[in-house]
Amino acid sequence: MQKLLKMLLESVRELKVIRNLVLCAMLAAMAVVLGFYTIRIGSFIKIGFSGIPNQIVACLFGPAVGAMFGGALDILKFIINPDGTFFPGFTVSAIVAGFIYGVFYYKRNPSFIRVFIASFLVNVIVNIGLNTLWLAILYNYDGMKFLTVLQARAVKNLVMTPVDAIVFWTIMRPVGEIVKRLMPGKLAVTSAARNKKADV
Repeated sequence: MQKLLKMLLESVRELKVIRNLVLCAMLAAMAVVLGFYTIRIGSFIKIGFSGIPNQIVACLFGPAVGAMFGGALDILKFIINPDGTFFPGFTVSAIVAGFIYGVFYYKRNPSFIRVFIASFLVNVIVNIGLNTLWLAILYNYDGMKFLTVLQARAVKNLVMTPVDAIVFWTIMRPVGEIVKRLMPGKLAVTSAARNKKADV
């Protein structure tokens, strides 16, 4: 608990750095643009890229900033490109997702296992759990309808978990190298990199 509290305080302090705020704004703009592009493979697999900037922000600046960025971006996306009725529950979902990513990624160079676990938790807690609940409230599902939608969303999101993890991990590898050069100390050095440095 103390470790989490310390992480949250360090994350909040990231907002005092102007460079970090500028980078968040740039990533928010990128997320809005990427929101217009998706790749569909069959009926279940839909690969979107607008969530990548959210995860990068959470990785660089921690769970507090990740949560605020996710919530603010959800509202911004709706203002720019309204899609259906605005429902604050989905903003809460974006906040929770940003928090989870921040807890798993902050000050780390995320391994594939860590990325997979974070993606799994976000899909189960946020996409399967919270978002299905918000849909039930929004569209007044009865018990049978709720279970049907829950099952369908569970299958879809569990299928998407490895896909989401592979996409972010693949993108984060070159991004991580750039970050380590431009923002030294922002990402943890992997054990392999430490061993290589020690051998030199």
